Amino acid sequence: MTTPDPDPERTPGLEPGGKVPPGETPPAEGGTSGISHPEPPELRKGWGAMPLVLIMVVVALVAIGLIAMVVAL
Repeated sequence: MTTPDPDPERTPGLEPGGKVPPGETPPAEGGTSGISHPEPPELRKGWGAMPLVLIMVVVALVAIGLIAMVVAL
């Protein structure tokens, strides 16, 4: 079994001290232009109007029910 990180002292193509001699590395490649696929839209950070309206309606119904129970006493 070989280790994924070989000993730098025995790695071929390295000068003493771990430097790479000129001509040992491949030439620079051209960059890619554009992206391969569209990025997903950002997620919204907050509540929408509909959940807030539903919560307010439920709170109002509970409040009306409690007030009706107090008045009925």
